[in-house]
Amino acid sequence: MLMTDLLKADDISKAVGAFKAAESFDHKKFFEMVGLKKKTPDEVKKVFQILDQDHSGFIEEEELKFVMKGFSKDGRDLSDAETKKFMKAGDKDGDGKIGIDEFATLVAES
Repeated sequence: MLMTDLLKADDISKAVGAFKAAESFDHKKFFEMVGLKKKTPDEVKKVFQILDQDHSGFIEEEELKFVMKGFSKDGRDLSDAETKKFMKAGDKDGDGKIGIDEFATLVAES
């Protein structure tokens, strides 16, 4: 499954473009811009599964660094600081990774 099967390509492109500059990533604004906030819980789960590159059931810090590329090949890598901030926001139980329920909560809080 591709991200464009779930979200509009134009929305993804605009969101990726809005956060091209280093240290500009804001997950709340990004999720809103790509239209993720309006999706059903099942669709949010499918997006999670796309971002979970190693299919471990979690998005680890290394995968989180490439989250924008998960939405579009034109996306940039997040900086270490952006990645750590994003992980801190999403990792509710402190285990160093984001599970599906944590991801759903992160999207809902956006």
